[in-house]
Amino acid sequence: MATPDHWLKIKEIVGTALERAPSERSAFLDQACAKHPELRTEIDSLLAAHAEAGALSLPHPLDTTVTSAAVGETRMIGPYTLIRELGVGGMGQVWLAQQTGPVRRRIALKLIKAGMYDTTVVQRFQAERQSLATMEHPAIAKVFDAGATPTGQPYLAMEYVDGPPITEYCDRKKLTIHERLKLFIRVCEGVQHAHQKAIIHRDLKPSNILVAEVDGKPVPRIIDFGLAKGTATAMPGQTLFTQAGAFLGTPGYMSPEQASPELHDVDTRTDVYSLGVVLYELLTGFLPFDTTQWKKQRLEDVLRQLREEDPQRPSAKVSTNRNPGAPAEARSTKPGHLVSLLKGDLDWIALKALEKDRERRYGTPSALAADIENYLDHRPVTARAAGVVYRAQKYVRRHAAGVTVFAGIAALVVAFGIMQAAELRRISRERDRADRVTEFMTNMFKVSDPSEARGNSVTAREILDRASKEISPGLAKDPELQAQMMETMGEVYWSLGLYSQAQPLFQKALDTRRRLLGAESPDTLTSMDRLARTFERLGHYQQSEELMRETFEIRNRVLGPDHPDTIAAKKGIANIALVEGRNAEAEKLYQEVLDSLRRVRGPDHPDTLKAQFSMALVLGNKGQNAQAEALLRDTMAAQTRVLGREHPDTLVTMTTLTRSLTTLGRYTEAEKILRETLETKRRVLGPEHSETLWSMFDLGIVLRSNGHPVEAEKIDRETLEIRSRVLGADHPETLMSMSELAETLDDLHRYAEAEKLYRQTLAIQQRVLGLAHPDTANTKYNMACSFALQGRRDEALSMLRDAVDHGLRANVNIEQDTDFQSLHGDPRFAAIVASRHMLAESQKSN
Repeated sequence: MATPDHWLKIKEIVGTALERAPSERSAFLDQACAKHPELRTEIDSLLAAHAEAGALSLPHPLDTTVTSAAVGETRMIGPYTLIRELGVGGMGQVWLAQQTGPVRRRIALKLIKAGMYDTTVVQRFQAERQSLATMEHPAIAKVFDAGATPTGQPYLAMEYVDGPPITEYCDRKKLTIHERLKLFIRVCEGVQHAHQKAIIHRDLKPSNILVAEVDGKPVPRIIDFGLAKGTATAMPGQTLFTQAGAFLGTPGYMSPEQASPELHDVDTRTDVYSLGVVLYELLTGFLPFDTTQWKKQRLEDVLRQLREEDPQRPSAKVSTNRNPGAPAEARSTKPGHLVSLLKGDLDWIALKALEKDRERRYGTPSALAADIENYLDHRPVTARAAGVVYRAQKYVRRHAAGVTVFAGIAALVVAFGIMQAAELRRISRERDRADRVTEFMTNMFKVSDPSEARGNSVTAREILDRASKEISPGLAKDPELQAQMMETMGEVYWSLGLYSQAQPLFQKALDTRRRLLGAESPDTLTSMDRLARTFERLGHYQQSEELMRETFEIRNRVLGPDHPDTIAAKKGIANIALVEGRNAEAEKLYQEVLDSLRRVRGPDHPDTLKAQFSMALVLGNKGQNAQAEALLRDTMAAQTRVLGREHPDTLVTMTTLTRSLTTLGRYTEAEKILRETLETKRRVLGPEHSETLWSMFDLGIVLRSNGHPVEAEKIDRETLEIRSRVLGADHPETLMSMSELAETLDDLHRYAEAEKLYRQTLAIQQRVLGLAHPDTANTKYNMACSFALQGRRDEALSMLRDAVDHGLRANVNIEQDTDFQSLHGDPRFAAIVASRHMLAESQKSN
């Protein structure tokens, strides 16, 4: 007769076979029965019974009492059929089970051991499962159900994670250090979510962080949140817990405060320590301490080591190991390169997470994750190795008797004195700098003339304007600080869309930093980048491109082509090529930027999404409006998910989407989106911000295109008035508003007013932008349309020829423009169309 274990195996094989397609079932059964030939007869009988009855029925031990006391009375618990035991601890066990209703799926069923569920244990179990049910995060295994057997045995139905521990997964897949850190960040995010729900794990370790693959990508799942474990031996991988509650955790992964009988206020930072151990193991392949020796030691010695001894730096752990090749190979690198990768920032990050003093540890898992992000993004990390003074203080506390008789103590005292003097000088410098900043900031908020104050109506903008005028004399004694403050105030002006006010501040900051820090300093390059982008917004494209190309050349040489700052500079060059109508160059640069960002930053990073948005602009300029719309919608969906619907980047994408919809003739849909974004931008960015004005500008186009020229004229004039006042009469965006208003006047048949405005716009564009600029050509094209509608054939053809020969954008379709209907049949018009086709074919071949 088959044993209960045999029946469990039979049911597992039969159940899996029935889940497969009929065409695959036979091969699976042959493979399974080759390993278990003694079960073939029972398996065939069950399958035959299933075919006849349409249901699977397992007689014998599986539907009656089993011998294992850990399970209870039956193999069925609620709607769950137990398949096999996955693990067991001091208080409970975990079973793989099949849920039969209302949905069919495999789950992990956790139970308190039979005989251990007294009132106290049940209350704790119920409180913990309620806490688990409140969590909803992709890195935390989900809770589906909770209940109790007829005998009162509590259980918890959870997501079954079919994957190995995180360390085993990473080693098996030979993930690089970079890939391991990316995966670890997601674990930190899950633990942070638990902390926000007031839940401390207290037993984080690789066996409680499993990795499953979803669509071929690794996804971590944290299990066993807050479940109390029974008393166990102090061996690696087993949980330690006393009935008195003194210790809870796993030696090797538990924090020093968990190992201290004097501390009873264990907080979320204990999970940070355990995460630090997991990080250490992911980086090196070793635990910070050699737990294999703990089996031979007394418990108090183990706990003392946890509380008092510092681990080796990860790089030192690898370099001093007898076989450094094994961990290096598991990380797809060489031993020397692995040590080099770990030395420095990653050493500091790991040791900060493993600080004995929790006040010096990362305060939250998100802070640990943020510092890892800093490392991955080539930014300075907040962690720092402990200084000489700090290390010496700890040494003295541990070895006070020996230090008092140590002959070299005098030299140590002298070293301390030197360090203290240097520290005092540094503190003094920082204090003086802080005093200067304080004095400057205080003066910003002083209003010496009561007439300037107008009661309490002094605005932040007025304070900023006042400070920008006084920053030169106010911080003249500290030019480096002065440049930093100018940069900061320039950024504020820039974010408000006040580019004219930002430009002189960025220029002065750049001049100062070039003089003090040199042309290749990161701060100098940042100032160059910001000034170049400001020139672009002001319409000074030549100055912007020259400065951006210089920035790119230095960054490419100093930082390398894949550094985020280098990629950003290349995107700046592409932006200028796009606004100047050099579509082929812009498309090539944007594609290079997008490929680099997807590789370096990832597909959902805000910088990657901005580059994707720019590619959509290129598609629109090429007349590929359907493709542009699809890419814009994908970008907007990702930005909404990552940044939020009211983030400026999302709003810009929404506004640009309406341009594709307008070109496709979907005016009502475009107007609805524009009114929504305009309301949001006015509230979030302000009524005079550049992006707000773009929504107003686009709304005027949609209203005019949809046959509402009166409403369009009103909003066109409002947009033109604000742009003229804020940006200046010669700014490219102001000129675009002038041309748009002229088009609206054409639709109202006020041709004389329109022509006057067209000629005024064209004169400024030819002077500021040049004869061959796309915006200049667009104004000529609009004038040609106006002349054609008025029956002024010769003037229309002359102006149209000029537009086509000098920069008219490729997405303008002359043949389908109804304004030129009166010109059809004229051989001069046909010649212009033919030359247009020849130019388009030439551009395609290039």
